[in-house]
Amino acid sequence: MTRIAIDPITRIEGHLRIEVQVDGGAVSDAWASATMFRGIELILKGRDPRDAWTITQRACGVCTTVHALGSVRAVEDALGITVPSNARILRNLIQATQYIQDHVVHFYHLHALDWVDVVSALDADAEATSKLAQSISDWPKSSTDYFQGVKDKLASYVNSGQLGPFGNAYWGHSAYKLPPEANLMAVAHYLEALDWQRDMIRAHAILGSKNPHLQTYLVGGMATPIDPTSQAALNADSIAFLQGLFRKAKEFVDKVYLPDVLAIAPFYLDWAAIGGGLGNYLSYGDFPQADGTPWLQSGFILNKDLSKVNSVDQEKIAEHVAHSWYQYDDEKKGKHPWEGETNPNFTGPKPPYKFLETDQKYSWMKAPRLADHAMEVGPLARMLVAYASGHTRVVEVVNSVLKALGAGPEALFSTLGRTAARCIETVVVAEQLEPWTNELIANIASGDIAIHEGSLWEPATWPAEAKGWGHTEAPRGSLGHWIHIQDQKTLNYQMVVPSTWNCSPRDAKGQIGPYESALIGTPIADEKMPLEVLRTIHSFDPCIACGVHLLDVDGNEINQVSVDTVENFNSPLLKVRGVR
Repeated sequence: MTRIAIDPITRIEGHLRIEVQVDGGAVSDAWASATMFRGIELILKGRDPRDAWTITQRACGVCTTVHALGSVRAVEDALGITVPSNARILRNLIQATQYIQDHVVHFYHLHALDWVDVVSALDADAEATSKLAQSISDWPKSSTDYFQGVKDKLASYVNSGQLGPFGNAYWGHSAYKLPPEANLMAVAHYLEALDWQRDMIRAHAILGSKNPHLQTYLVGGMATPIDPTSQAALNADSIAFLQGLFRKAKEFVDKVYLPDVLAIAPFYLDWAAIGGGLGNYLSYGDFPQADGTPWLQSGFILNKDLSKVNSVDQEKIAEHVAHSWYQYDDEKKGKHPWEGETNPNFTGPKPPYKFLETDQKYSWMKAPRLADHAMEVGPLARMLVAYASGHTRVVEVVNSVLKALGAGPEALFSTLGRTAARCIETVVVAEQLEPWTNELIANIASGDIAIHEGSLWEPATWPAEAKGWGHTEAPRGSLGHWIHIQDQKTLNYQMVVPSTWNCSPRDAKGQIGPYESALIGTPIADEKMPLEVLRTIHSFDPCIACGVHLLDVDGNEINQVSVDTVENFNSPLLKVRGVR
């Protein structure tokens, strides 16, 4: 029996520690610990609810925009505001763009190196790599000279003794199975994706003024002006430019991302039976349509049963803290987010320490449960709920990928399935950019340029007390914001983010979370190089920063940021505490 601690897990957002117990060459138990404090919700108390979106958006610089969307929806729900059609479409385009860019970045820059041996690519034959690439796609960058150039560039890294972004990895590990030519092709596409994603995300600069942390959200709609006669607004020229970006995005997804997944997956089909975990999957649904229904369906699945999709009742969500560094009066019970508390109570060991006291509190993540069930969220959950709900295009693409791999639906419940589902989702979402843009164009052509519903904007029109739930599907999974408004101010605010669900520690009943559950049974070939642990954890695409934020455990004040010139902020100083 061996206990292994990996801290920090790299190629993720935020700070994550994973501990596993290995027996007989496989993981027999696991613990996931978020090692930063979460405090955004405390900052929001007493502030104007209309400002919440710009503050919560700073929870993360990778998701960039999803907290803004969840936040404005929470306030709109509380105040009974329905946004105009154009605002709905603009939000869908921003969200879809985020999915596509984020999923491609995840596959190539955060997850692919768990499957691709970069150093092995130096042994590849450039001509054979060209033939391989041309056999799976007609992507133009597939010549022998092109791949030889990539190989030479990679060799310059290695010969310098500095691998740069490819350093500190487990190159040569026995779990790598790709031939050198497939590795070289993947490295080439890794480098191409760096340039592609930078170009793709320009759509956010047009629709949101900047990226990350878009600036054009408003409670009641959007601040992106639409005026066919103005160069300072969204017009025919800027929409045409967006359409060009969207076509390039779809081309890369169809001709590079999907073919790469289908080329790499056959070498790792054993991972279609590893990392399945809980078997419970949750999706709030997203991308609202004109009739109010979500384009991706809402629901949850229990015990891998695709024959039944259950309805989501958000009032049955509760967060537990029995093994989290927070304090409730009664920690045997969970709290619904409207009554939720964020009271830090760090009781863990101080550095240096070898292992966490996992029979006690061991994480800054709370443990959310839906109807007392731990749930996995993310692209796999969304695609399973859509597939089981009969979403026509999702069913077609899922079946096509499974057929190409010679696998059945049961293969989806795995680490490999999680990785494939992210690609499948990218394909179907990329296809929607054109029809949603055409919907916007049709509205403008009809004379509809409204972007904001302002009738309930002023606090004087609000009820004395209101509660709202804003939900969205972030790239990493189900995201919920809950707000309690009293006397025109935020009385309480709680966020339950995707990684709160997935990185959940045990609850009061000892129920295990998705990361922990998925790791059990994972084979470990070399305990000193636990590459297999990284494969499964990275398949979730952790974003720990969304769920927790840094705090000096001694409460030392490190800096003060003046906000006294910002309208609607009540406190002249926003105190920031952290590690120097």
